[in-house]
Amino acid sequence: MSKELQIFHEFLQKKGLKLTKPREIILEEVFHTNKHFNVDELYDQIRRKYENVSRATVYRTIPLLIEANLIKNALRCAAKDHYEHIYGSSNHFHLVCKKCGKIIEEDLKEVEEVLQKYAKLHNFKIEEFNIGANGYCSDCRKDN
Repeated sequence: MSKELQIFHEFLQKKGLKLTKPREIILEEVFHTNKHFNVDELYDQIRRKYENVSRATVYRTIPLLIEANLIKNALRCAAKDHYEHIYGSSNHFHLVCKKCGKIIEEDLKEVEEVLQKYAKLHNFKIEEFNIGANGYCSDCRKDN
């Protein structure tokens, strides 16, 4: 059993829920992809392999994965929430192209150090943060 599956299983047990086969499939597909995803993309990806996972189950499982600290709502792009798995991933920020929707990830180490400095200055404990910038990628700037 993978570590993320074990974490999810223990989380569900504490909530009095079961690790059903569809929930396990959803978790596996989330951690199989190394890119941002929205619920519809995830559902389409799952349906290509499995017929017994409903769209409703995917929508209901996403909040559980968030609550278990396995994924997070990373950004909103093209009027849809996009998620990414965070278990075992480093902090990073997103540069999002407003034209094509391309998402570029960059390491957050230097920015995180500045945030921690200001948090310490104000006796503030940071639990979570999301940083992103919207603009135009090099390909879309060439088109203008």
